[in-house]
Amino acid sequence: MLILTRKVGEAIAIGGEIKVAVLGIQGKQVKLGVTAPEKVSVYRDEIFKKIQQENVKTSISLKEDLQELARMIKAKKGKKSQP
Repeated sequence: MLILTRKVGEAIAIGGEIKVAVLGIQGKQVKLGVTAPEKVSVYRDEIFKKIQQENVKTSISLKEDLQELARMIKAKKGKKSQP
């Protein structure tokens, strides 16, 4: 982890396309501004973690749905092949 010290009005650059600026400090809170291309998603960490959890749940559900569909197709094929 890179640890930097910045003052209000100062920024850091990430790659050539992302800039994180310190906009203000109030007590224990730091207000940051992020400039990034539209193709780059920027989330608060807690929101990003929830998105990841939902993606895992969705992928598990999708896998189960595909397995059930495969079973149904096999069962239907089995019925067609019987005289």
